[in-house]
Order: sequence, then C-alpha cells, then structure tokens
Amino acid sequence: MLVLVGGEKGGVGKTTLTLNLAAMRARAGKDVLLVDADRQASANLWAGIRREAKVEPTVACVQKTGKTLGAEVNELAGRYADVIIDAGGRDSVELRAALTVVRLAVFPLQASLFDAATLETLSQLVEMAQGFNPELVAGVLLNRTSTNRQVREADEARELIATYPNLHLMQSQVRDRIIYRKSVRDGLSVVEYKPRDELADAEMQSFYEEVFGNG
Repeated sequence: MLVLVGGEKGGVGKTTLTLNLAAMRARAGKDVLLVDADRQASANLWAGIRREAKVEPTVACVQKTGKTLGAEVNELAGRYADVIIDAGGRDSVELRAALTVVRLAVFPLQASLFDAATLETLSQLVEMAQGFNPELVAGVLLNRTSTNRQVREADEARELIATYPNLHLMQSQVRDRIIYRKSVRDGLSVVEYKPRDELADAEMQSFYEEVFGNG
C-alpha cells in the first residue's frame, strides 16, 4: 500500500506520525519502506538513530526529492509491500508528485491552527491529483489536540472539514503528549517506548488500524 503523510503547513507533527506508522508496520512483520521526501530529512535522521541503537526491527529508509518522486515511488512499490512517504509541510513538488501515486493521503492538522485557507489549498491539491489518480483517498487527522477534553477546538475543526467533500475526517485523533517527542528522539515508536503510556499507545494503534486495517 502507498501512503502519504503530508500537508500544506509545517509544524503539525506529520513526521512523528509517519515514523510511528513505519515502525508499527515493521513490527507487524510487513516489508515496509519509509521514503523521506522532506528536504529537512528528519525521517532519515530518525531511521539512522534507530539503526545505530540496534532497535529491532530496523526500518528501511531512503531519501527522495524532486519531480520524479512519483515514478520512483511506483518503482519501489514493486519491491516493498508498503511504502510510506513523509512529505514536507508545504505545497511542494514532492507533495504534488506523491499525491498522483498514493492510495491514501493523510493530512495531519492541529485544531488550534485550523483555518479555511489551509483546507481550501488541500482540497484543491487533492482535486487536481484525483484527475491523475482517481483512487486517491484524502483523510484529515486531528493531531496534537488538547488533552483537556473540555477544549472544543476539535469540534469546530470537524464542522469545517465537513464542508469539503473530497476530504474526510479520520476517526482517530492524536493528542499532544510529550511521549511522542521522547520516543522519536530515541529512534522508537510510541508503542516501543518505556515506560508505556497506554493512552498514547491506544491513540497510535487506532490511527495505524485506520490506515492499514487489521492486516
């Protein structure tokens, strides 16, 4: 399966989500490749930290940028069961190229940063990509939401997403927890980090299953 995690805004936690998906997929025994299409190369750095720390299973990672990304990903898909792409947090050539070949695009957004302009841009990008890739499904994930359940920003975000028919709100929601930052720093996924955070584990497991199902 070809999966993209990207977006039009930076700083929304997309790389952390991508790394967790890749590590969990590898832990499930799947042949997965992580493609770092962000010029900041954070995913590639994480994979290197994991490899140096001898964390098993290792996660294969390559860095690919430029307008040929789509063709290169299609070629890699013939060698790996799953390819997960981390694209930069901006409207880039890599983001557009990836949208033309993936089956699922996940756009993480923080409810506190939600605005109509961001969703409008994402909707337009998806519409253009679906002209080349009609099977493309685009999901919006509320990420880094407040752990205070009295905060209603996420509800406002849901109402806004519903106005864009080619974007769907994912059922999963990932809250702002320090364990996500701690685990990535050590080359781990949140489900590998000790001591465990059961709430974070459950959030990431829900997200993983929404992307890959139970297979």
